[in-house]
Amino acid sequence: MEGIKEFMPFILIFVVVYFFMIAPQMKRAKKEKKFVAELKKGDKVITKSGLHGKILELNDKDGSCVIETMSGKVKYERSALSMEMSAKLNAPPAIK
Repeated sequence: MEGIKEFMPFILIFVVVYFFMIAPQMKRAKKEKKFVAELKKGDKVITKSGLHGKILELNDKDGSCVIETMSGKVKYERSALSMEMSAKLNAPPAIK
């Protein structure tokens, strides 16, 4: 019993770190992986660098996609896409 009391602060610190840092990061990574898997042609997206565009091509081999912007076509990695805007743009306005 005496040995457990000595390690209790370390165990508590690990539990706190897990629930406040590790678990949310794993949840965020799972959500991002699902988002990337559900992308399809025609989706309007925003990249992590802030570029807005529409997906023209999705390449499964190398994990890239071609995005059409106002200035032309740009090739990006799927992991560089931040969010999909098609659903948000087509959603009815919120009632206040």
